[in-house]
Amino acid sequence: MSQTVLDRVPFRRALISVYDKTGLEELATGLHAAGVRIVSTGSTAKRIAAAGIPVQEVEEVTGSPEMLDGRVKTLHPRVHGGILADRRVPAHMQTLADMEIEAFDLVVVNLYPFVETVRSGAAQDDVVEQIDIGGPAMVRSAAKNHAAVSIVVDPSSYGAVVAAAAEGGFELKTRRRLAAKAFAHTAAYDTAVATWTAEQFKDEDGDGIIDWPAFSGISLERAEVLRYGENPHQQAALYVDKAAPAGIAQADQLHGKAMSYNNYVDADAALRAAFDFAEPAVAIIKHANPCGVAVGSADAADPIADAHAKAHACDPLSAFGGVIAANRTVTKAMAETVKDIFTEVVIAPDFEAEAVEILSKKKNIRLIALPEGYGRYQAENRQVSGGMLIQISDTIAAAGDSPENWTLAAGEAADAATLADLQFAWRAVRAAKSNAILLASNGAAVGIGMGQVNRVDSCKLAVERANTLGVTVESTVDAAGGAAGAGDAVSVKRSVGSVASSDAFFPFADGLQILLDAGVKAVVQPGGSVRDEEVIAAANEAGITMYFTGARHFFH
Repeated sequence: MSQTVLDRVPFRRALISVYDKTGLEELATGLHAAGVRIVSTGSTAKRIAAAGIPVQEVEEVTGSPEMLDGRVKTLHPRVHGGILADRRVPAHMQTLADMEIEAFDLVVVNLYPFVETVRSGAAQDDVVEQIDIGGPAMVRSAAKNHAAVSIVVDPSSYGAVVAAAAEGGFELKTRRRLAAKAFAHTAAYDTAVATWTAEQFKDEDGDGIIDWPAFSGISLERAEVLRYGENPHQQAALYVDKAAPAGIAQADQLHGKAMSYNNYVDADAALRAAFDFAEPAVAIIKHANPCGVAVGSADAADPIADAHAKAHACDPLSAFGGVIAANRTVTKAMAETVKDIFTEVVIAPDFEAEAVEILSKKKNIRLIALPEGYGRYQAENRQVSGGMLIQISDTIAAAGDSPENWTLAAGEAADAATLADLQFAWRAVRAAKSNAILLASNGAAVGIGMGQVNRVDSCKLAVERANTLGVTVESTVDAAGGAAGAGDAVSVKRSVGSVASSDAFFPFADGLQILLDAGVKAVVQPGGSVRDEEVIAAANEAGITMYFTGARHFFH
């Protein structure tokens, strides 16, 4: 059926039913001034009437009162007939006349706050009550009939609605755009509901093993078009998942040019590393791998500045042009340690005003403040050709992540300081791509070998980086809280006396032997190789301490 569609359809009668009442009074006032008659529901109608605007309640139209605590109010032929009638079809218009139904030209609806209710931790019954039924039905009806009806789901569009009311309605191209936005709105809403309901029954038998749901969905809203992707010939954009825990996609940029695709990837990797620690911690990332991770000393004048200075000392060469994440507010003292280092991004929960002032003198550095309630997905997705892999996110949550559950496999039990460094190294190695080896001392990484196709090469790389790229900073922050001077840094063989962690077991003793020859005094690793006895024998012969965790942290 191909029939002429009117370019403009004047707003004569509007249906308004909104949960979010932002701008409602201004919208109703503007529509009334343009001669538009308003029909509304429940609390929306009361707000419009309270503003002195004439409004007809929907139950006067349907002849049926709202019922079931508001679960049923607009599901009626006098509502949906008025929205859905195709005015190009004489039979439709005759049906409206026969049933004395008046058409709607404008529908303004937004939905119950389902996502927000889920995020609040509300009880299951309370979440269920926020599953909107009538709202999505009205939105979809109006969007389907965009040949004649304008559908508005976003309060930010109300100004344009009022302007259009005075100009004879929206043009067809605008109605089409509004319809597309409305369908996206209900699709996102339905995806959130479907995903939540599927999540409720993941482990129905209580055996601790997830019964993966048959459906998994994610709804994304475009937040920003980026200059390009990983490379200049790739187009890219940032999309936001409103149902997810707040993260880097919702962060507030305080200074600097726009974030790039690679900036986002590296900043997210830096957050993963820094927020693995309860103590003040800083991670420096380059190409999604850490080139420095450290925690601040408890007795430091400024622990977060201390953490940054120690993280930077791990590999100053690679830190050039890197991304820095802190899990505490960036202080003036930390800003002083950062200001003379070329850095792409600094991301943290907050920034002291003096820190912003100091770092803002660098035109190209991006300062990113995390949103309140920053968190990570409980599950993570990875696109593969033809589909998606989904897994529970890797966190420091396995039983083997706690030293209390480690098994002493070789040597004597570590003293408190060595055990603390082993625990730090075990947490920090998770941030490096597999195969990963991390050397640590005094709460800081001193050498990292990552992303190699065999563990022997990762061991060689970690030792080489520890002994050629880094520096030891004797005093990272002076008594006044300022940054240490260049004279405090000296080159040393930092592998000697360090501890080492491995993200997975040593398949042979050859990789461990490289660490032993470099002077490593203690090692933590998952264990579980068929050649564990060979590896244990090498550790015992060298007289070093080695713990097995029974957990691993591959990061591909």
